Amino acid sequence: MTFRLLLSAAALGAATLSAQQPSDWIQFFSGRDLTGWTPKIRGYAVGENFGNTFLVRDGKLAVNYDAYPEFAERFGHLFWAEAYSHYRIAVEYRFIGDQARKGPGWAVRNSGIMVHGQTPQSMGKSQDFPISIEVQLLGGNGKDKRTAANLCTPGTNVVMKGQLITAHCVQSTSETFHGDQWVRAEVTVLGADRIVHTVNGVEVLAYEQPQVGGGNVSGHNSTLIEEGLHLQSATISLQSESHPVEFRKVGLLDLRGCQDPKAKNYKSYLAWHDRSRCVY
Repeated sequence: MTFRLLLSAAALGAATLSAQQPSDWIQFFSGRDLTGWTPKIRGYAVGENFGNTFLVRDGKLAVNYDAYPEFAERFGHLFWAEAYSHYRIAVEYRFIGDQARKGPGWAVRNSGIMVHGQTPQSMGKSQDFPISIEVQLLGGNGKDKRTAANLCTPGTNVVMKGQLITAHCVQSTSETFHGDQWVRAEVTVLGADRIVHTVNGVEVLAYEQPQVGGGNVSGHNSTLIEEGLHLQSATISLQSESHPVEFRKVGLLDLRGCQDPKAKNYKSYLAWHDRSRCVY
């Protein structure tokens, strides 16, 4: 199997927008059930959906805490079944209601998309976050500036402008979204090369060389922290951090596939050529 990068990161956004079709997107959420998703909640076994934390309500994928007497640091993640390396994932989300009782102050109107993550099966029972790159989704508090699609790094680091970034979180340049309004966040992942965050069609953050390293994760198998290991292909998950959130769309545009114009399934917008996927 041979892979070859055919499209620069700088050119990817425009090419994808101009060439892809709605039918090219893989819909992760049907609006009816959670087929293809696996929950992992801190303190519980893989697949155990404590308190019906993740559910479908009114056609939306909801993260709810109705059955929680208090949050008790039961951080959770809902993992998609397949791993991807080169892709664009898009979600439309909004925060609703009140935070779960005794949720941490920093987690008010806070959720996330975890990319380049470890599998739920490899997580410790008491582990809080998967080793991953977190695209932090924040809602405004009604008065202060609070950007969305920030970067947080549980067990990871990245490179920006040639410098290794070891700070846990880096703010984006997005607007602040107060109230219960719907927001569209997109993440373009180019393997171990580059990741770009977009909010409502505007690029708000970009960085390179996502890699294992650093702290800000607990309860994990420490042998999985291989400092400097570049992240190429891994899981995607949605986060539960104590504030109710709804997702009305979760979809992915796979950017790895057949780039041979002679093939029946040729796609001009792809970022990585996988000859094994070509159909003639």
